Amino acid sequence: MKVLLDTNIIIHREASKVINQDIGVLFNWIDKLKYEKFIHPATVEELNRNKDPQTVATMAIKVESYNLIRNLAPISQILEQVSKQIDTVANDENDTKILNEVFCDRVDILISEDKKIHTKALLLGISDRVFKIDQFLEKVTAENPNLVDYKVLAVKKVDFAQVNIEDDFFDSFREDYKGFNKWYNIKADEISYACYHNEVLSAFLYIKIEDEVENYSDITPAFKNKKRLKIGTFKVTSNGFKIGERFLKIIFDNAFQYKVDEIYVTIFDKRPEQVRLIGLLEEWGFTFHGIKSTDNGDEKVYIKNFDRKQEINLVNPKLTFPYLSKESNIFIVPIYPEYHTELFPDSILRTESPINFTENEPHRNALSKVYISRSYERNLRPGDLIIFYRTGDQGNAIHTGVATTIGVVESVVENIKDENSFLSICRKRSVFTDKKLSEHWNYNKKSRPFVVNFIYALSLPKRPNLKWLNENGVIPNILDMPRGFRQISREHFLQIAQYSFQK
Repeated sequence: MKVLLDTNIIIHREASKVINQDIGVLFNWIDKLKYEKFIHPATVEELNRNKDPQTVATMAIKVESYNLIRNLAPISQILEQVSKQIDTVANDENDTKILNEVFCDRVDILISEDKKIHTKALLLGISDRVFKIDQFLEKVTAENPNLVDYKVLAVKKVDFAQVNIEDDFFDSFREDYKGFNKWYNIKADEISYACYHNEVLSAFLYIKIEDEVENYSDITPAFKNKKRLKIGTFKVTSNGFKIGERFLKIIFDNAFQYKVDEIYVTIFDKRPEQVRLIGLLEEWGFTFHGIKSTDNGDEKVYIKNFDRKQEINLVNPKLTFPYLSKESNIFIVPIYPEYHTELFPDSILRTESPINFTENEPHRNALSKVYISRSYERNLRPGDLIIFYRTGDQGNAIHTGVATTIGVVESVVENIKDENSFLSICRKRSVFTDKKLSEHWNYNKKSRPFVVNFIYALSLPKRPNLKWLNENGVIPNILDMPRGFRQISREHFLQIAQYSFQK
């Protein structure tokens, strides 16, 4: 496998001071998989333009460890047309030359953090071969579970003082914010969320509730008076485990609990991990508001409307998540016990051990998940709600079968062309191994499975069992249990909600 590394990846990898910790994880995986690392002559030219002769000389030695593409492919006419649409400066044109090597099949994949490269790849139909760091790590961890040491990763709620302030993880904060260490020490007794991978800090989150009289004089345009949740510190090192989404769930849960009207974050966009984090926030409904001006420079301000009365986006439910629509259809669907808590660790039963379900695998951390089905009922639409029913124990299903979880449909994928496409769609967010996915695909060639992409919304605090569901008409006949998706009425859904949330 030939991997072409974009200039921005090489610069961060070979810099004298490594701020982007994702790079080390990336190169570790490339070496582990024995992929060949290539660079483009345009990258060498850009490195040689550095004004410091010593830096140029050092870089010249370091790049010798990479394979240089010697014979460049002629620029494709299609790519030239795309370049005219997108490129505005010389660096953009160099990026087009780099992308051309993938388009012409001289290399297998390209890894880049450049937005325009990904836009051009999408227009060219090769976005499945052009990866950001986190996308690549997500792919290889899903495809090579035997090479992943999962059982060393978990999100923990801890005091600031319990996390080592001198950890290299915080170097980027020290670089961006004057007096960061002093601020951190003041917070010693406050709560944060930390995640360790192989005993190395890989993610950190701090959130704060602010009332209507908070001073926002340094933000332009000015904030209106609202109760807000501030994302004070948020950094995730890419490792393929979807910890960013796990942290978003923590943010949304707290915002909901404290009944805030808005969530906001101030963030620089100096480094790839910051740009990637902005992309994640935008994916989940954050929008650019303005600028916060401080002694540290101008930070971008992003906000997410958290007003419970807002109109729900049914086309893209992520944008108004975690709120649910009153207009959508509702379905109940079974999930077997052996897969239930793997997919929904927050819906763990009292009879299960949390030790076995630490947040250490991508499908557990991801808010976006997949459900594989052969159900006759396939008329699900974005925004529809799913109630997941954990099937009961043999001989006592009436008491042990319980409705536990609510999800929101993102999309439905039908008419999947082949097994490889099916594996590609499912593997990153499914509880199943590739072998098990293949079994699902080949179980009945006349009835191939379809895939429901959905968002994990919430775990029911009090779970109605099959006896209750039967007595209240949700599942009127226990001899006719749902085998796939079965639509239920909104009245039955409200009954379940009232039962679950009653105090």
